[in-house]
Amino acid sequence: MKQASGYNQRKRPSRGFRRTSNLLQSRIRAAGEVRGFAVTRLLTHWAEIVGEDTARIARPVDVKYGRQGFGATLTLLTTGAQAPMLEMQKEALRERVNACYGHTAISRIRITQTAATGFAEGQAQFTHAAKKKPAPVSNETKQAAHNAAAPIADQGLRDALEALGQNIISKSRH
Repeated sequence: MKQASGYNQRKRPSRGFRRTSNLLQSRIRAAGEVRGFAVTRLLTHWAEIVGEDTARIARPVDVKYGRQGFGATLTLLTTGAQAPMLEMQKEALRERVNACYGHTAISRIRITQTAATGFAEGQAQFTHAAKKKPAPVSNETKQAAHNAAAPIADQGLRDALEALGQNIISKSRH
């Protein structure tokens, strides 16, 4: 039995599974940057932008752009009990987010409520992982990083490379 030309003759390179976020990250970033708004920064620095108290009770889940492109709508997810509190803070939250970007990237905030318990899809964790304290760096590691960065003429760059070197050396020894 003859196969149709091109059918099953080329093998796809097997790279294993990839996270969806890795596949879409560049497209999401490009779409946001066209409008002057890096969405990923809002997600990764949420607690720093709005404050720890607000970050504990709400998280950003979506940014939608209007047809005219004049500002976006930020959707926040919170529990039903916290929604009235967030509703009163919407304007202050919008100002904080926009201050982070230096212009009116967000024109509206929409609040979506979810159940704290009881629904598998509706459960949301609003607590952020505590930041780990870095392990103390040994004098041997500091000296090795200092020696590696010593030939660099620019002091700021040398300091940054020395700190990076300390992190790399200490992690490779563990």
